[in-house]
Amino acid sequence: MADESAPDAATPETPLGGWTNNPVTWAASDPDRVAVVMAGSGVTTTYAELADRAVRLANLLRSYGLQRGDVVAMLSENSHRFHEVFWACRLGGFYFTPVNRHLTANEIAYIVNDCGAQVLVASANLETSAQLSDDMVPTVTHRLAQFGAIDGYRDYDAEIASADTTIPPAAGEGDLLQYSSGTTGRPKGIRRPLADDPVPAEADPLVLFLRGIGAQEGTVYLSPAPLYHSAPIGWSMGALRLGGTVVVMERFDPVEALRAIETYRVQTGQFVPTMFVRMLKLPEQQRLSFDVSSLTGVVHAAAPCPIEVKRAMIDWWGPIVFEYWSSSELAGFTFIGSDDWLAHPGSVGQSLMGTLHICDDEGVELPVGEVGAIWAENSPPFSYLGDQAKEQETTNSDGWRSVGDVGRLDGDGYLYLTDRSSFLIISGGVNIYPQEAENVLIEHPAVLDAAVIGVPHDDLGEEVRAVVQLVDSESATDDLAATLIEHCRSHIAAFKCPRSVDFVAQLPRTEAGKLLKKQLRAEYLPSA
Repeated sequence: MADESAPDAATPETPLGGWTNNPVTWAASDPDRVAVVMAGSGVTTTYAELADRAVRLANLLRSYGLQRGDVVAMLSENSHRFHEVFWACRLGGFYFTPVNRHLTANEIAYIVNDCGAQVLVASANLETSAQLSDDMVPTVTHRLAQFGAIDGYRDYDAEIASADTTIPPAAGEGDLLQYSSGTTGRPKGIRRPLADDPVPAEADPLVLFLRGIGAQEGTVYLSPAPLYHSAPIGWSMGALRLGGTVVVMERFDPVEALRAIETYRVQTGQFVPTMFVRMLKLPEQQRLSFDVSSLTGVVHAAAPCPIEVKRAMIDWWGPIVFEYWSSSELAGFTFIGSDDWLAHPGSVGQSLMGTLHICDDEGVELPVGEVGAIWAENSPPFSYLGDQAKEQETTNSDGWRSVGDVGRLDGDGYLYLTDRSSFLIISGGVNIYPQEAENVLIEHPAVLDAAVIGVPHDDLGEEVRAVVQLVDSESATDDLAATLIEHCRSHIAAFKCPRSVDFVAQLPRTEAGKLLKKQLRAEYLPSA
């Protein structure tokens, strides 16, 4: 175990450096409490170890010359070192930019340069870490290698071991500088102003949201998604503010997720609908063989959840399934519990952060029940790094913000999502939102995943086509395609349904469950 003396290093006048509700304070009161455990390998980090290493890294970064507001980028798989790097940035007053490990070296370099990162922490397990030459990332002045040696990098553990253990004074916290997933365009950096003071637990929105799903101090929280996405790293950092144990899956697998819930007696966690679908599609005997009775509250988001999938999860896990709608920008935030959802099936809830407005393409607010772009009042301040055009595009004259989602509000203020505006299909002059057909298709027992896109049509302009991933790839036949089309037509209007179905081995999704429609169209349309 690492040196546990670090939490006592602050002076009596400023106990624990003035910090509250973070690993430093939890290490002082309960040093042996488990902070992070890897679900697959079982590698465990206590709060004493997490606090000690985060403090050392924060001081190391200061010794490199980093000042408040400077940026540290991280390129890594899910690991037991992820949270300590972010906590070091919080303690040091730096921005933390996690980078999608699946990107190419050029795509990674774009993000590192765009955010101006001076320090890059990278995993030796990723080939791209070694491909980032000096001329590709000229802003980087210091490189640290985890889990092995990389040419041009210093050894992360060796640097940490020799760093100062004095707790940095609480002069404001660092924060996430997250890049959008790039599902509808090139990734954009989302930067918020840094807090001038340490953030108390009850002032952290993610702690409040965790409280909303029933999380208590010491909650055991499952994080099954990649930590480079904003929700997984944000919610799990919130669990650590609560002194919880974060169970991190190396990668999602439906059986291993259920095994982790049983093994670690998981109480809370965040999922995406694709994960629900994959667990529900397991053979019933296998699925029900795991004990999930420890669960007290789980939340899902990132993509719309088909009604029957949500209903099946509530039937299985009980009325402990919560849902929210938001974005990395936090341009609007809704929330709904199971009982409320059963009374308003398909809704993503009511707003918790200011009033929502539904507007047409000209920015005119629409009547209740009509579909349009979703705009949010009173969003927390943020800017798109170096992109004034994006700022203007997503901000209206009243200061409302929008990220391009489309939906409607009912008379009680419940929001129902329709789709992203960029996914709209226009066939014969009629607007068609693919999500409706996708939701129906995914409910068919033969379907594991589905996407609906518009393909060129001489007469209609665009024709609706389904691209389907089957549970059993050997079952792909023309008869099954016809069955799936008829299945759609029995649930929704015929004009919204696919006229043809293509079967593929796998649909392109991010590990956070977002369907990469732009990539799908780029790959698919040339052959259509």
